[in-house]
Amino acid sequence: MTPPTGTTGTQLGRRQWAFAFALVTSLFFTWGFAYGLLDVLNAHFQTVFGISKLQSTLLQLAYFGAYFVWAPFAGIFMRRVGYKKGIHIGLGLYSIGAVFFWPSAKYESYGGFVGSTFVIGCGLSTLEVAANSYISVLGTPQYAAARLNFSQGFQGVASFAGPLIASRWFFTGANATSLGTVQWVYLAVAGLGIVLNILFFFCDLPEITEDALAEEIDEVGITDGQGPFWKQYRCIFGFVAQTAYVGAQVTIASFAVNFLVDQGVGIDQSKASQLFSFCQVTFTVGRFLGVLMLNFIDPALLLAFYGFCCSLFCLLVSQLPGYSAVACLFCLFFFESICYPCIFTLGTKNLGVHTKRGSGLIVMGVGGGAWYPPAQGALADATNTRHSYLVPVSGYIAMTIYAVGLVVDQSRKNGFSFRNRDELTNNLKHTFDHFSPTESLPGDAKGRSSSEKKVFSDELVGVA
Repeated sequence: MTPPTGTTGTQLGRRQWAFAFALVTSLFFTWGFAYGLLDVLNAHFQTVFGISKLQSTLLQLAYFGAYFVWAPFAGIFMRRVGYKKGIHIGLGLYSIGAVFFWPSAKYESYGGFVGSTFVIGCGLSTLEVAANSYISVLGTPQYAAARLNFSQGFQGVASFAGPLIASRWFFTGANATSLGTVQWVYLAVAGLGIVLNILFFFCDLPEITEDALAEEIDEVGITDGQGPFWKQYRCIFGFVAQTAYVGAQVTIASFAVNFLVDQGVGIDQSKASQLFSFCQVTFTVGRFLGVLMLNFIDPALLLAFYGFCCSLFCLLVSQLPGYSAVACLFCLFFFESICYPCIFTLGTKNLGVHTKRGSGLIVMGVGGGAWYPPAQGALADATNTRHSYLVPVSGYIAMTIYAVGLVVDQSRKNGFSFRNRDELTNNLKHTFDHFSPTESLPGDAKGRSSSEKKVFSDELVGVA
């Protein structure tokens, strides 16, 4: 199958760029809603099925294990057929998995819920490879982290909508010990996926290809993406950092309801679910604030600082009692906000022909969410929920090491900079300096020089 022909994000017109950006951003709401419900179902199923905290983490194992198994294949598939067909496949799997929640609830089958969650995870991992990668390359690398944080901010909006719905429908009255409302909620989720699939079928989504991206960075002398894929160390270590971070983030959220109830300050499950939704609101606000900061602060440097804060507050959550630990939990959610998008954009930056494969690898790191919850669940059963929050500290430390390593590497190559730098324009200027007035620049770099800054400034206005 011949790969689709296409363009680059910086070559799109302003209206075309805005349309593509808004369309793909709508996808982030779908998996944000599914993820928000998943964490609350974890606690709900403990009550309905009478299972332990460790057994309830099978949902996380299925959901995030799907990312680990399926994401690499999604990246390879999209290299051959393009982003749009990949989005159709992802939305299709997402809807099928949600539909099968109906018979699982009807027959009260926990195994059925686990299997359906795996199918949903396969669909969402496909959407993440497509949407995260597409937003990252939809313009200059300088603002990639800001773009992705803005888009994923809508995932945060959906994430706190899930627990709010659960607190109203899952934990009150007769619903507290039944699955009746679960089937209706997921039937609506399936309908949302079908509607989005139809909309994408009739919409013209510009295809951004790896060859065009490789030509764009080659023209300005950036050679980071040259060589075989296994030598793209920024991406490979980004996969390790993403695995560790997502594992920590997922297990923090998975046991948040249990943690709040176990603090002994009069918080029941319904109130804990509401507080958890407020944690997600804090996360979302932090993500939108991050968009503003990432327009001016170097993403690797900001990620290093946020990683340190996550490590510190997670440690405090595991050691402090009562409302002090609850306050630290809110702080932890705030500093988690920018981490995933920053790791993704830093790990896939300037990969050229390896962009989609690299995106698949970084999204595969979401599979870390399958391994951390069982470890924390086992420790929670053996001791208590509060002390089990020592487990995710290791994930935040690993992420911080990756970010600090990137800062050191950037400083060694180009000098330390606090501000976010525009590599394409800087390298293009450097290329101009090495050509005499009578010499011609490679490719279309000469035409790009007069319009690059305008494209980038328009993009900044659109994102901010």
